[in-house]
Amino acid sequence: MFTPFRNKFLPEGDKWDSYVNCFKRIEVPAKTILLKEGEISKKMFLIEKGCIRVWYNNNGKDITSQFFFENEMVSSIESFRKGIPSLTAIETIEPGIIWWIHKKDLNRIIEEIKEIPRLRDMFINTIFERAFDYMKYFFSAIKDTPQQRYLNLIKERPEVIKRVPQHYIASYLGISTVHLSRIKSKLAKAKQ
Repeated sequence: MFTPFRNKFLPEGDKWDSYVNCFKRIEVPAKTILLKEGEISKKMFLIEKGCIRVWYNNNGKDITSQFFFENEMVSSIESFRKGIPSLTAIETIEPGIIWWIHKKDLNRIIEEIKEIPRLRDMFINTIFERAFDYMKYFFSAIKDTPQQRYLNLIKERPEVIKRVPQHYIASYLGISTVHLSRIKSKLAKAKQ
């Protein structure tokens, strides 16, 4: 599971082993809540197998804001770093194998890698990538039509279209499942 990360980060053997030993493996069914909205996040998750969504409640309606797949890490970053209640929930969509690390262990690792410029920069870049994803999602919700957002999703994240149930995709796009069906039908007719 950790081989792709070791190849990417390449810390010394003993350090690498101590980092990997901080992670705990769990197998979870679909629809497992890993973090509830309003809880303080004390874990970061690494996906070996499965799909996870991040969502929040807007007046009784689930709004999905992100999807994560194999070899991706997920947490409520704001809650995890600042110790504040999470604005989002984290839930599995598929049965999966998840590795988690406790905040105190990850904080220790972060402190250690601060002294290694290459690792520090890689960690910072990973955090910025997630921030850029949020910005892109935010601006797309403002400027693009639902059909444009759906077409962008097909182009940029085809695994979402293949693996995620339609009601979560509709939620992510900010539309109803009926509206999503209409968009799909319109696009199918245009292809003919």
